[in-house]
Amino acid sequence: MEKWIEATGRTEEAAVQNALDQLGLDRDSVSVEILERARSGFFGIGGSPAKVKVTYEVPDEAPQAQAEAPAPKPPVKAPVAEQPPVRQPAPAPVEAAAAVEEEPLSPEAKAADYETRIRAFLSGLLEQMGVQAEITVGQRTENGIPVTLDGPKLGAVIGHRGETLDAIQQLTNYAVNRGRAHRVRIHIDAENYRAKREESLRRLATKVAAKVVKYRRNVTLEPMNAYERHVIHETLQDYPDVITYSTGTEPNRRTVVAYSRGKHAY
Repeated sequence: MEKWIEATGRTEEAAVQNALDQLGLDRDSVSVEILERARSGFFGIGGSPAKVKVTYEVPDEAPQAQAEAPAPKPPVKAPVAEQPPVRQPAPAPVEAAAAVEEEPLSPEAKAADYETRIRAFLSGLLEQMGVQAEITVGQRTENGIPVTLDGPKLGAVIGHRGETLDAIQQLTNYAVNRGRAHRVRIHIDAENYRAKREESLRRLATKVAAKVVKYRRNVTLEPMNAYERHVIHETLQDYPDVITYSTGTEPNRRTVVAYSRGKHAY
């Protein structure tokens, strides 16, 4: 379900950031409505701060378990003749051994295991798609494990605006992390598509921001996935007189580039 809070700040951007700090969320996880724009006043007198309404999603509350109701009393049974106690057999040695935890894998062994899982899943998936590609698994970093696919005619792997590539990445993450206590993020790219797409998005963001400032009108971009919206936010976070936020629900969530008078880069 949806909840919302109101926050104020010296500028619209500062008001949004104050709300995000209170919620512990990033900008792409909320929808923003500007209630009042900041006013500087005359020589600093009579000014007023900006006021925004930030809406965010929270999980629905689970219904109370029926187990809280008082349990029915068991029926009274007639007394029976006392039976001699039955001795339980001692646990088998195998059961005791099962309780022993397995030794954790070394970092080298973990890396090898991840690479084996990634290669096995992607090889089978690409074979079903009828696509030949060389799979290169990079070293794990704090951002995850990079995987690149190289080969001729990988358009079917990329799909329209990377939709198929995103689906393959999501399936690979699920298959590799299934049954594991600690998850690792796997990033998949083909024909250097993501770098090219990112550069294209940055150019688009700058071009749209210039129009927003010139005409002082908000612009709503086409639906994008979470990563592409993040690129737009990051590109314009220090752009003067511009604020960005996301609106709508997946898969039609969009980024809004809005005019914010008085916002300057620091």
